[in-house]
Amino acid sequence: MASQGNSTKRIVAYFSMEIALENDMPSYSGGLGVLAGDTIRAAADLRLPMVAVSLLYRKGFFTQRLSEDGSQTEEPVEWAVEKFLQEEPARTSVSLEDRRVELRCWRYSVKGVRGFDVPVYFLDADLDSNAANDRNLTGTLYGGDSYYRLCQEVVLGIGGVRMLRALGYNELTRYHMNEGHAALLSLQLLGEEAAKAGRTSIRGEDIEKVRSKCVFTTHTPVPAGHDRFPMEFLTRAFPNQREFLDLKDTSSAELMKRVLQAGQDFPG
Repeated sequence: MASQGNSTKRIVAYFSMEIALENDMPSYSGGLGVLAGDTIRAAADLRLPMVAVSLLYRKGFFTQRLSEDGSQTEEPVEWAVEKFLQEEPARTSVSLEDRRVELRCWRYSVKGVRGFDVPVYFLDADLDSNAANDRNLTGTLYGGDSYYRLCQEVVLGIGGVRMLRALGYNELTRYHMNEGHAALLSLQLLGEEAAKAGRTSIRGEDIEKVRSKCVFTTHTPVPAGHDRFPMEFLTRAFPNQREFLDLKDTSSAELMKRVLQAGQDFPG
């Protein structure tokens, strides 16, 4: 069932790890979030049929204060999510280490100069049904270690697409990734294409269809600005997924080589 914010057909989904919408909403850290917020507001002004997805952060922000002697102190920022966002009834889940992590979302509507709304959905894992560590996956922006970050990106990318489906957004034709944090959304799209064809493994035709749907932009075009994860993190987060790519398919095998940056030959 579509949410009330989906009265207009949406064809573009915009994903960003952080989005700046209001000064009193600690949903962003810096330039990336400001860029995302400006993009969404411009879309609303232009009446673009877009929807946006991010994560809901309750911790990790603080107010800095300077004393007369120049020393700095920090005070944690506490904010009431319900004052800014509306909880949606839709639910979805992702699998991490074979655990089911349930997700809900909260909606914020960005209104353009001519009254057009672009809904922004903040994914939230802080539910009683989840284990304590999983509830914290949407707790802190850029917090934790590298594996925590990978799990956050699973929630944003895979969980984000699944939540959009649960909300009724089934006619999307473009998925815009603002930086690489949401890159795992491509795995969800690949799985959907394979399922449409009655398969469980990905082939070349699925890759081409998903490639045509995805858009990637970056404002940090240097290696240090992009996440890289060791293979053991992926096999830990996604156990028993060795058949996801059909390595007898040439395109799938080439994709795997590029991902692994390996020269290994796979059986044809």
